[in-house]
Amino acid sequence: MFKSLRIAATVLALACSVTAQAYDPVIDDAPSAEAMTFDLFIMRPLSLAGTIVGTAIYIVALPVNLVTLNLAEPARRLIVEPAKYTFVRDLGDLE
Repeated sequence: MFKSLRIAATVLALACSVTAQAYDPVIDDAPSAEAMTFDLFIMRPLSLAGTIVGTAIYIVALPVNLVTLNLAEPARRLIVEPAKYTFVRDLGDLE
């Protein structure tokens, strides 16, 4: 009787230890509240200003770009990339 209880307890203990080792908690890689707040109040307005300044620079340089037929690359660098950084990325994602 006691031998079968010991075997059952051993099997149960082994099963629990295997289950505990197999458990892999999900790592929360969401940005912190501080990062989100910094992004919302500091980085987003600055990147919006960068988008506006980049658009102004693109418009001023547009005659030269038309002569050289180089329109896509300056537009991407001065307008599209800052706009994506401002409006597309997740809040708190500062990379």
